[in-house]
Amino acid sequence: MGLFSFLKFYIILSIMIKQQNVKLGFALAMLTAVMWGIVPIAMKYALVVVDPLTLAWSRLGMSAIGITIWLAYKKQFPNLIMFKKRRRFILLMIAGFGLLGNFALFASAVQYLSATTAQVVGQTGIVIFMIASAFIFKERLRPTQIIGILVLLTGLVLFFNKNIVDLFSNMSTYGIGVWLGLLASVSWASYALAQKVLLRKLRAEQLLWLIYLICTVFLWPLASPSKIAHADATQLFAIIFCGLNTIIAYGALVMAMERWQAAQVSAITTLTPLFSLIFSDLFALIWPEKFAMQYLNILGYIGAISVVAGAMFATIGHHIWQPRKGLLINRKKEENL
Repeated sequence: MGLFSFLKFYIILSIMIKQQNVKLGFALAMLTAVMWGIVPIAMKYALVVVDPLTLAWSRLGMSAIGITIWLAYKKQFPNLIMFKKRRRFILLMIAGFGLLGNFALFASAVQYLSATTAQVVGQTGIVIFMIASAFIFKERLRPTQIIGILVLLTGLVLFFNKNIVDLFSNMSTYGIGVWLGLLASVSWASYALAQKVLLRKLRAEQLLWLIYLICTVFLWPLASPSKIAHADATQLFAIIFCGLNTIIAYGALVMAMERWQAAQVSAITTLTPLFSLIFSDLFALIWPEKFAMQYLNILGYIGAISVVAGAMFATIGHHIWQPRKGLLINRKKEENL
């Protein structure tokens, strides 16, 4: 009886810990989405005084310092001998320059676009990554992924319904911003593909440390740190916030992945454009002299929601619906019969 009671207590305790981990994983994933939703707003304000390359360099530099301190505390620096293999070194360079390009191009896009538009365009990175994975890693695209991608692309058309002609007919500042955002997504997909392979040999924080160092070193000659000295108090706060945002968001993402399934975490992070939309309008209401309201027509709002829904369904749709078994809710009903 004593052993039975102990086993019962152990099982209950394990369930409670698992539930707590799931809740913490959800909270951390939500924190990542919120931080990513706010960062382009802060970037837009910081870009008044610094150029995109300097902003990208400061973000990556602060992140490199933050992770260096963390790895030193944990005594978990990676063994660099593994990169004697040419293939691994090439993949590390692809990942490093992929993230460097993403940060620099995204900051450039934010100069021309609203925070919401920049984040909506950024969701195309998921599509590019999934399609590229299918070709490079010989992975089959699930029906739910194909549906999600089609919904996302339809959402993009609806979101840009007022300006879609400008994207192809002439190179307005808006069109330049969108194309820079698309290039940033391609660059991110390159980083993600290389990261996917390297994570088989390294922990996420170890890989990010190496990538941040590569980005910081190569961006240094192109950055103009002296411009930061001309920032006023609020602009300096925005620059520092952008750097801390990167540390907090990616740190929360790594911890969320450790406590919750990667697909669910990824699904939560697809809410980023909606948080950008909410915070953009909120800041515009509170500080109208510093932040602009995001004006969308009804099709634009439907498009933004469709982009998020498509990205989310492409990520976790196979958990919700299967061609042979139907919707998750229907499967649960059948199991209870």
